[in-house]
Amino acid sequence: MNEEAPQVNQRIARIAKPAGPVKALLYARVSSKEQEKEGFSIPAQCKLLRDYALQHRFDIAEEFIDVETAKTTGRTNFTEMVKYLRKHPGIRSILVEKTDRLYRNLKDWVTLDELDVEIHLAKEGVTLSRDSRSSEKFMHGIKVLMAKNYIDNLSEEARKGQMEKAEQGIWPTKAPLGYANTTGKDGKKVIEPHPELAPVVTQLFERYATGRYSLKALAKAAHGDGLIYPKSGNPVPVSTVHMILRNRLYTGLFQWNGKLHQGKHEPLVSIELWQRVQGILTGRNAVPTHPIGNEFAFTGLMTCAECGCAVVAEIKKGKYVYYHCTGHINKGRGGYGDCRRKYVREEVLDKAFANLLDRLHFDQEILEWVKAALMASHADERREHEQAIHRCQVEHNRLEDRLHAMYLDKLDGRIDNAFYDRMSAQWRTEQTRLLREIERHGSAEESYMEDGIRLLELARNASRLFAKQPAHEKKRLLNLVLSNCQWDQGEVHAVFRQPFDLLAETVASGAAIGTQRSVLSTGSPVWLGNLDSNQD
Repeated sequence: MNEEAPQVNQRIARIAKPAGPVKALLYARVSSKEQEKEGFSIPAQCKLLRDYALQHRFDIAEEFIDVETAKTTGRTNFTEMVKYLRKHPGIRSILVEKTDRLYRNLKDWVTLDELDVEIHLAKEGVTLSRDSRSSEKFMHGIKVLMAKNYIDNLSEEARKGQMEKAEQGIWPTKAPLGYANTTGKDGKKVIEPHPELAPVVTQLFERYATGRYSLKALAKAAHGDGLIYPKSGNPVPVSTVHMILRNRLYTGLFQWNGKLHQGKHEPLVSIELWQRVQGILTGRNAVPTHPIGNEFAFTGLMTCAECGCAVVAEIKKGKYVYYHCTGHINKGRGGYGDCRRKYVREEVLDKAFANLLDRLHFDQEILEWVKAALMASHADERREHEQAIHRCQVEHNRLEDRLHAMYLDKLDGRIDNAFYDRMSAQWRTEQTRLLREIERHGSAEESYMEDGIRLLELARNASRLFAKQPAHEKKRLLNLVLSNCQWDQGEVHAVFRQPFDLLAETVASGAAIGTQRSVLSTGSPVWLGNLDSNQD
């Protein structure tokens, strides 16, 4: 007990509030101009937060307001707030209405988490900090994912949209080096040759096809030609040069979900040239790394722990899938490191990833508690959607009354046909917009809980789902749950993304003390005994 006292005192000192007002930042946001009109107003948020600051003895140092669409590349004042926090280490409190006003995506969450700020969610009655309970952090993480529709990457509609583009011969995602994403004449997002990098990529294939270049020498020559990452300006590493040479997209063909498609984009190399390069890379009797009809589950997910290069797959003897490091030049030894020559079977990696996902399992009791907590937190969200729907319906009815009255005025000769036609068209257009908003709010209210439960079920059954999925779905699932995957001497090491990291820690702690179930009470949920949530 005496040994624990200093730690407890340090924690109390860290979380105790000083006697005077604490400096804090106020942040308010609406996700669109239309949302501002519908009543999710900035003034209402600011009033709530100023009252909260007065009640809890906060001194608001700065206010940051954003009124932008969620699809824009950045939020000006959110970025300014982050800069302000970095310049003022003495200010570590943010006041915001609720979760979905602060975060637009997971990157926002991670950014603030790294700054170690204390977040006050005034409308939710929750304060998040380093010392928050594990259960509170986990619930907050679930809300962030729900609010930002992070799991939309797993939705059928997203996959259908990408598949439809692929079927049309349009590359459906980020352009590889040598191409640039742009908008075509028909308004569709397409890829076109990059004016500076496309010739460099073409020359890359031509040089390697001569057989006189190693990958190291080729990368060095490409650097001299200007092969760099457009955003950072950094030269591409040897592993990226290898990936470029393997990519069939440069021929005008590309694979998507295991199917080969004829692209509409301009090829940078001929099919014959690409095939010659594959022959040099893998040997005349070897099977190419990416043969038609095959997609590998773990390519693009891992790097080599020894050298940091990409880990790629290749087929041996026509049926066995092996993964290996693309290789790294060790300047100290003057040659390739040993990691390049080490292979691992896909079945081994499959089992390793399945074991990692097993760490996310939790029982039905915890699932029911989290569902109940989500239902309670959704009450305010539901009220907002209902109020917005009501406002839209009232406005729609008002316009309908106007149209009826104006029609009578037209029949009585009080207005002419031209005026009636102009105003009726304008009001019908507005009514159509209101009906779309009513539908959008109805869908949003339904999807909020569906997404949350879907995410929980995904976490709970991740290992079982993983075993049944095809290669592209395994990759999608692992990208959702894990990050920083590394291959180290045949073993897989990875970090769970938030909030899955909290769930994994919780399960591990419960197993360590022999606790397989948590004892939950209505008023104060316990988060798998002996965690920080029970030490307050």
